[in-house]
Amino acid sequence: MNFEALPFWIYIVGFLLMLGPLVVLHELGHYLVGRWFGVGAEAFSVGFGRELVGFNDKRGTRWKLSALPFGGYVQFKGDMNPASVPDPDSPPAPDTFQSKTLWQRSLIVAAGPVANLLIALAIFFAFIMAFGKPVTPPVIQTFAEDSPAMVAGLEEGDRIVSIDGDPIEDFNEVRNHVIAYPGQTIRIRIDREGERMTVPVTIAAVDMVDRFGNQSTLGMIGVYSVPGERVSVGPIEAMGASVQACVDIADMMVTGIAQIITGQRSVKELGGPITIAKFSGEQLSLGWIDFINFAALISLNLAFINLLPIPALDGGHLAFYAVEAIRRKPASPRSQELAFRTGIAIVLALMLFVTVIDIAKLPIFGS
Repeated sequence: MNFEALPFWIYIVGFLLMLGPLVVLHELGHYLVGRWFGVGAEAFSVGFGRELVGFNDKRGTRWKLSALPFGGYVQFKGDMNPASVPDPDSPPAPDTFQSKTLWQRSLIVAAGPVANLLIALAIFFAFIMAFGKPVTPPVIQTFAEDSPAMVAGLEEGDRIVSIDGDPIEDFNEVRNHVIAYPGQTIRIRIDREGERMTVPVTIAAVDMVDRFGNQSTLGMIGVYSVPGERVSVGPIEAMGASVQACVDIADMMVTGIAQIITGQRSVKELGGPITIAKFSGEQLSLGWIDFINFAALISLNLAFINLLPIPALDGGHLAFYAVEAIRRKPASPRSQELAFRTGIAIVLALMLFVTVIDIAKLPIFGS
């Protein structure tokens, strides 16, 4: 099978256009809320490692572009390093991060992931307002060959009422209950000419290959819907649909990670910088709409990953603040430093692990 070949430059451009703005906006979330509470910033960096180019603003903040474009950071006054480990020797100046109240520090840390979440919401909202909300009645029109749903007893014209007790109002909701659960059995409640019944259906695991040669295992029950349409909606309904889209994607992220941990999915489905670059280039080649839609997905991934309770990530800081709120006093500087050093080691190990997986999936290794 011949797959679509793309020029190498499009992967570089796609990667930079994808991660660059998302990282900048994430760090701007931290920076702007910090500024709002009067915290000074020593450095604002896009990327890590050696500085390539930069300048100092009138407030003394060093804005710079660094050599490794795999993230970024804001180093506030009072931080010992870019991981925001408190400096025990820092003077208690009023513009240091550590001088702020617990709730202020929590908001500053949470502002980065919240910025990524708002980006995804804004993209989904803009798409729905511009193109309308997709509406497809949850009615089965026909079946695929060897359809698990047809084998289980579903028929053409059946209206899907619920899956595992969750109400189904649109056919697109069926996908969210099926695609991430290959091999599992679900209970589909249908309405057949006014009579309601529940039918157990075992989801098939289908190996799919897209036009670029990307392989994935998806859950399918082999049903096709009646024709749908896009309906114009108001801002309130569009925002509700945007929130639901974010919730559905986050649920699939949690499900995917849980399946990898439990061995239901291969670790090969994890991806690092090379995978992001590959998919970014591919989506860019399909057009700006596909690329921006993919940016919403990556932005949600950044928010999710940064909220994990791992020291050195935003979620690790928030976990420390939760402990501080319960204990009514912060953890000792020594314990925080040890925890953050451990967290940095974990993050670096995970980055190395997914990068090795990325490299192993390259065609030169026969993947």
